[in-house]
Amino acid sequence: MIISEKNRREISKYLFQEGVCYAKKDYNLAKHPDIDVPNLQVIKLMQSFKSKEYVRETFAWMHYYWYLTNDGIEFLRTYLNLPSEIVPATLKKQAKPPGRPMGPSGDRPR
Repeated sequence: MIISEKNRREISKYLFQEGVCYAKKDYNLAKHPDIDVPNLQVIKLMQSFKSKEYVRETFAWMHYYWYLTNDGIEFLRTYLNLPSEIVPATLKKQAKPPGRPMGPSGDRPR
């Protein structure tokens, strides 16, 4: 399937930013919910990436889920001309929310 360079870049940019991508198994859907491209083009590009082992695919409840692999990260870095400091959201450490404040050890009710 021929996918325009603009749409290919949009899909690749979204995949690199998030680290994951999903699509409903609906080939006639006009637009993907998160990316402004036809759903069929997202599915077909991800199938191509899967054959090159850039993504890992899971299918559940009529939805495809694709997870970016290390090879895919390297490929998209070169394709999108990104520096190595930029990483997908799935590889970023999330700050732990502060826990409950603990009182002095002897103040617990018995």
